[in-house]
Amino acid sequence: MSRPVVYGADYSVYVRIVRLALEEKGIDYELVPVDIFAADGIPAWYFEHHPFGRIPAFAHDGFRLYETSAIARYVDEAFDGPALQPVEVRPRATMNQIIGMLDAYAYRAMVWDVAVERLEKEAPDEALIADGLRRASTALRALSSLKAAGPWLLGDQLTLADLHAAPIISYFVKVAEGRNLLAEFSDIHAWWTRVSGRSSFANTEQAG
Repeated sequence: MSRPVVYGADYSVYVRIVRLALEEKGIDYELVPVDIFAADGIPAWYFEHHPFGRIPAFAHDGFRLYETSAIARYVDEAFDGPALQPVEVRPRATMNQIIGMLDAYAYRAMVWDVAVERLEKEAPDEALIADGLRRASTALRALSSLKAAGPWLLGDQLTLADLHAAPIISYFVKVAEGRNLLAEFSDIHAWWTRVSGRSSFANTEQAG
């Protein structure tokens, strides 16, 4: 079998989720750079891999996928290595709920409305940041309520829920407001310390 290919940019939260899954499975892969924010636009060839021009996209032995959760589940099920999804129905449902909650309510608030707004805008929109922090607090409270006892979000098993949450939190804690808010949730803060210390996390850090 050929090694899988991930199309995307190392700055992307969702590209990193896929890369974390591959790293945790111990799978060698190729990252083909695709910058969807490039000045001259998205490369025309890329739309063959993703009709909406988003990242990541994925290819393995002639099989193509897009959408992060579909790719991550494929990686877990197609390759040998530690299982990244619970076998039992209810924990797996909770994993999927966490992933859905993060996509719907945490990603935009934490990454774009707080981190990117604070770090990359010359004149940040303070009202947008404040609203982002309010919604981030709700998301963290929900994550805390869903977290099982044990080191990881689902308990003793590292799962795709952990790998989905980690890159989002990573952007959020780049700014002081994010670090301060995370510190209010001691269980999630302790989880963050553990997950950000894994070799897979170091191996997927943005270059430069």
